[in-house]
Amino acid sequence: MAIQRVLMTDSRKEDVFYEEAIKTLRTNMQFSGVETKSIVITSCYPNEGKSDVTFQLAVEIGKMGKKVLIIDADIRKSNYVKRFQVEQKVDGLSQYLSGQVNKEKILYSTNYSNVDFIFAGPYAPNPSELLEQELFSKLIEETRKGYDYVLIDTPPMLSMSDASIVAKQCDGAILVIQNEAVSRKDALRAKDQLKKSGCKLLGAVLNKVDMKKEKYYNKYNSYYYYGSKE
Repeated sequence: MAIQRVLMTDSRKEDVFYEEAIKTLRTNMQFSGVETKSIVITSCYPNEGKSDVTFQLAVEIGKMGKKVLIIDADIRKSNYVKRFQVEQKVDGLSQYLSGQVNKEKILYSTNYSNVDFIFAGPYAPNPSELLEQELFSKLIEETRKGYDYVLIDTPPMLSMSDASIVAKQCDGAILVIQNEAVSRKDALRAKDQLKKSGCKLLGAVLNKVDMKKEKYYNKYNSYYYYGSKE
């Protein structure tokens, strides 16, 4: 059965600093080990830019000839369909985990080279319960075998338990932090929650930094090593 195809449009303006930061992130991921394939990308709070980082990272990985799958596990408040102007009707993760459709119905290829996508699907009243199912664990394990990287976009760490649930099943995590919007205390809380889940923190992205104004930024400590402006 042929994989379905979906057209995604990124209307974000070009930003050299942002693109270089994403390439740096991609390079650092390559040094995290061959077994680091399933990666959670999360944030402390909403609107910190984690979905943009996830998508752009996937695109850069795809440019290297690596197969990458994005799984949108933010069943509560996904913005991919609107953000990337997806006009066709798509089935998604919530429908699969609730038994409404099979796996083949939720897997889409995109117009970006080597980038495939599983959308979140309609809002479900019980996202945490759905993500705790063995069916989701099997989905991650199966996709790890078919892709070089599986990037899983989750709800924010400090808002819901969903991210911790997903992190338990993954090889590593990247934390996206918005410049001047998140305290060091909250960033460390998110880091500790990831640690408790047993998921290795690969690093963090300091996002929405105006690199023209700030040449160096060290508010949160050295393990936050990327700077970019969304």
